[in-house]
Amino acid sequence: MDPRPQRPPVPAPSSVRRVAVLSVHTSPLDRPGAGDGGGLNVYVREISTRLADRGVHVDVFTRRSDPAQPDAVEIADGVVVHHIDAGPARPVSKAEVANHLCAFVLACQHHPTAGTHDVLHAHYWLSGWVARRLAPRWGTPFVQTFHTLGVLKNATLAPSDTPEPALRLVAEHRVAEDADRVLVLTCGEARLLHRAYGLSGNKIDVVPAGVDLDRFRPAADRLSPSGRTPPGRTPPGRTPPGRTPPGRTPPGRTPPGRTPPGRAPRLLFVGRLQPLKGPDTAVRTFAEVRRRLPGARLRIVGGVSGTGAGATGPDELFALAEDLDVADGVEIEDAVDQAELVERYRWADLLLAPSRSETFGLVALEAQACGTPVVAADVPGLESVVGAGGRLVPGHDPQDHARAAYDLLTDPSRWSRASAAGVASAQRASWDRSVEEVLASYATATGDAAHAGHARATDSAVEELVG
Repeated sequence: MDPRPQRPPVPAPSSVRRVAVLSVHTSPLDRPGAGDGGGLNVYVREISTRLADRGVHVDVFTRRSDPAQPDAVEIADGVVVHHIDAGPARPVSKAEVANHLCAFVLACQHHPTAGTHDVLHAHYWLSGWVARRLAPRWGTPFVQTFHTLGVLKNATLAPSDTPEPALRLVAEHRVAEDADRVLVLTCGEARLLHRAYGLSGNKIDVVPAGVDLDRFRPAADRLSPSGRTPPGRTPPGRTPPGRTPPGRTPPGRTPPGRTPPGRAPRLLFVGRLQPLKGPDTAVRTFAEVRRRLPGARLRIVGGVSGTGAGATGPDELFALAEDLDVADGVEIEDAVDQAELVERYRWADLLLAPSRSETFGLVALEAQACGTPVVAADVPGLESVVGAGGRLVPGHDPQDHARAAYDLLTDPSRWSRASAAGVASAQRASWDRSVEEVLASYATATGDAAHAGHARATDSAVEELVG
């Protein structure tokens, strides 16, 4: 019997039949973990497809980043991604995207679907900038999800990272004030919006991200670190054929051969290779673990993003591993699609998540759904996800993270309890639950009293939370 909780489909509010989703700087078609792709991409795609399942048509508007991209792509029945011409048709940095927002607004105003939607839902501050200009022109209420906040990033900068510009902070403040509803991923994000921008809790809805429980679930032969590598698993030190792009791994740095069955702990880092995510801390943590567990291995899955170029990219991480004398136990591969990512989580005994800040730890949630315990930095977005399914570590000292990892890896009973607790927690975090909350927020934004009762109850709870 499927142990996942079953939730009956919730029909869309009668006033919401068409939704315009703005994801200006990154597309739901992009692969998470590389460039600007991440949890936002997963969130937009999962929510959009589940809205369509409930009879809501979704148009997603994103910037064209390749001249070969068609004007429109239907990614699911009732979900269409529209590529908008705004700036050069090539990948550009988020800082450069900001220079083309006016062009994006003008293109959307002249789009055939302009003004036909019941709700406008913007993701990230760049999309919010566009939404607060389109909404009055279209006569459409707009809902904002920031995903990350500049004030949070600036307060938790990694040593090699650069602060967010004043433009972003000012834009976020204005978007938060002008939005009809602001959807946040955690209560911590609600408190931050209240402290930083004075946003009242009566316009905030807490809508956590979910996890695809049909995909992210434990393997039937899941074993603790004290067991053998299950049949069909990729042995540590050997990257599956075709999954590491040619030239990506420097020659001689990926250990050849096959690790013998038995005790060889397998650690995993998944995420964009940028200082904010802490891949360098993961390497340092691994080096500390390996001093006590010589057979341990670390796999890093992700691509360079933002300030990661020249700071925490593959070459820099390999150089760091060499300096720490653990390069023979480290392998790096580019971001993989969700189907392959499941296998990476199942391969690992432990996920390292030493991020400086997270609005919502989607990677940690996915890992726990696969039965992989997590050792994470004790920051708000991870605190809301990692409970008994792992260990939260104050600060970013690799020795502290290594001690937490060692305790789990060397105690099969503790590891098994964490694995089971993570699975149980993840099973309560479905995308179906998330989309129900999104629909309730849309109902409040459109004034649909018949469907907004749940959202009003949430308002009261958030208002009490932020004071």
